[in-house]
Amino acid sequence: MSDSFNHPIGVFDSGVGGLSVLRAIRAQMPEESVLYFGDQGHIPYGPRPMEQIRRFSEAIANFLLAHNAKIVVVACNTASAAALKYLRARFSNLQFVGMEPAVKPAAETTRTGKVGVLATPATFQGALYASVVERFANGVELFQDTCKGLVQEIEKGNLTGSETRRILEGALRPMLEKNIDTVVLGCTHYPFVIPLIREIAGEKVRVIDPAPAVARQVKRLLEAGGMKSDPSARGDVRFFTSGDPEALKSMLPLLLGESGEVERVKWVGDSVLAGETKQAPAP
Repeated sequence: MSDSFNHPIGVFDSGVGGLSVLRAIRAQMPEESVLYFGDQGHIPYGPRPMEQIRRFSEAIANFLLAHNAKIVVVACNTASAAALKYLRARFSNLQFVGMEPAVKPAAETTRTGKVGVLATPATFQGALYASVVERFANGVELFQDTCKGLVQEIEKGNLTGSETRRILEGALRPMLEKNIDTVVLGCTHYPFVIPLIREIAGEKVRVIDPAPAVARQVKRLLEAGGMKSDPSARGDVRFFTSGDPEALKSMLPLLLGESGEVERVKWVGDSVLAGETKQAPAP
């Protein structure tokens, strides 16, 4: 692909969580164009069977590839846990960057030896998380919580409300009583509530957002493959959703700090994407 440097980066998530990764990509590589796919018609991914998430992820990867993505970021911890290994085998000529719970940096820097991890059930159950814990968490005590309902609150833009606070306090208070000094965010939605996490946990507790490290890995792979865009350019973002385009559009200024039109795509069954429909109308 001789002109692949002109092609966009593909990014997908079950909803708006991947915007935290897109935000980091935009900050580090403003010259790159991006395709963002939020599978909001199927959110949340967390409680779904692994095999179903793999089918969704394969269909979305096919969609992004059909739109000339030069690399695909699985900006969803649940999809990474369920499908990353499968995707790399299925699309051998396409590079994938996935989300790995940041247990390693947490284990390397914790002073108390006690670390809290917030993630979805599928992430905790996946082989990827088990492998990370086995390799890097020796001598560190991990306290886990699935923060049930938090993804849905963030999808609604409720970053500071009473229900969001209740969920986070329920997760964090028992961990703080165990003397954790680090919180690992194992879901791409969760960085959007970092201010509230810090308010509850206190400034002495380190909160690890994996998004900047993921963006750096994307940049390294593009540079190594000779696929970086012209640094003097300004890339654009094309947004797709399988849910309500207006709902995603309304969230972009709040979560991404940018605005844009959102195109709708439709699922046929749970494994095939049909072509996109017209763009959401301007307000």
